[in-house]
Amino acid sequence: MTSTKERPDVHRRQTWQDWLGGFFSSSIGLKWLMALTGIGLLAYVLAHMIGNAKVFLGMNELGEYEIDLYGEALRNLGGDLLPHGSVLWLFRIGLIAAFAMHIGASAILTRRNWDARGWDRYDHQRNYAAANYASRTMRWGGTIILLFVLFHLADLTLGWANPDFVYGAVYDNMIASLTRPAVAILYLVAQVALAFHIYHGGWSLFQSLGFANPRYKVFRRTFAVAFAALIFVGNSAIVVGVWTGVVA
Repeated sequence: MTSTKERPDVHRRQTWQDWLGGFFSSSIGLKWLMALTGIGLLAYVLAHMIGNAKVFLGMNELGEYEIDLYGEALRNLGGDLLPHGSVLWLFRIGLIAAFAMHIGASAILTRRNWDARGWDRYDHQRNYAAANYASRTMRWGGTIILLFVLFHLADLTLGWANPDFVYGAVYDNMIASLTRPAVAILYLVAQVALAFHIYHGGWSLFQSLGFANPRYKVFRRTFAVAFAALIFVGNSAIVVGVWTGVVA
């Protein structure tokens, strides 16, 4: 007589969903998730900086600001096939999801590190000789960046924090925002935090993906320094240019 008892779990064939779920809940999988979402966010930060640099181009021969045309081109992705601005919002939702996964993975890994050290972790002497400033302040920097992103959205995307905001007028909105000294200083402080975060993230993502061979050490450090410096100089130049009236 055939037994009707259900087979033990160990004999069940796992699906790819089961494997992926187990992998991305492990510490290694969470580091991979942080690295992959980090790559996507780095690509966005670079593209965002290049796009915003169009503010230096001013007006074209038709009397239109180049950065306004750039903003309209983004909103018009998909042309007449899709509702105006819908593709841009899909990109924004994807970025929000990547940002949430990046933060979530970091929070889980941080909690696990704390649990592994025990609640008396602050009673032990920690050796910072091998750790630099960027790695020690990674989580604080991430918090500053998160708060800045929320303000940035309210300032130049939604207009809630910009009393002179006009939908679609990217150039005028940037002038109205960054000519306020407190806002300009806030943006510059955020660029410092972002630069440190990019440096450490650009350095560590290769290790998270398994490229920890000493032969790649020079490349990893060069990439991290160069990318962080590029983003810092580019974004800061935009802020200072508007603040000082170079862009007006």
